[in-house]
Amino acid sequence: MSHAGYLRELLRPLGVYDLSAPVNGGELDVQGAALDRAMAQLEEIHKEASLATAEDWGLENIARLLARRPVAGQPKQLAAALAALLRIGGDSFTLPAIGDTIAGCGIPAVVRELGTGRVAVSFPGVAGQPEEFAGLKRIIEDILPTHLGITYEFWYLTWLELEALFPSWAAIEERGLTWEQLETCVEYL
Repeated sequence: MSHAGYLRELLRPLGVYDLSAPVNGGELDVQGAALDRAMAQLEEIHKEASLATAEDWGLENIARLLARRPVAGQPKQLAAALAALLRIGGDSFTLPAIGDTIAGCGIPAVVRELGTGRVAVSFPGVAGQPEEFAGLKRIIEDILPTHLGITYEFWYLTWLELEALFPSWAAIEERGLTWEQLETCVEYL
């Protein structure tokens, strides 16, 4: 129900006003339309003020508060990345906590320990080097403790997978793949 209708229903029991008259009804329509616009703006502010429901300018405003913006492009992925970055606290230096907060880079990333003082970061489901890797690397290095040595691991086609996927070099040439497309052809497996 619009606010004009709500105002009419509120005043109807009084019996004092002729709610269909142009003056009374017109004023209620104008006031109701103003309240409808205000309500629409308040609903948008309510939606964009929460990281759980924001889809547009709310996410961008939260991202502006941080030193680095996650590389996620879709609103849900950006919201998840921002939530991960906002969870970082003084006790976020355990491997499980780092694994949780590393999602703040904007794409799925996994951290595993290589030994004392060394970790490996990989990007499951991403063939080759992720797009905007320089930005990702800066965010990851901001998140991870500075005393750790970081090795980045990327997913490329192995010779065994190549032989299973293509029966001959002619089959590769038929697809017109560049070397970069070939080595990241893991997504077709």
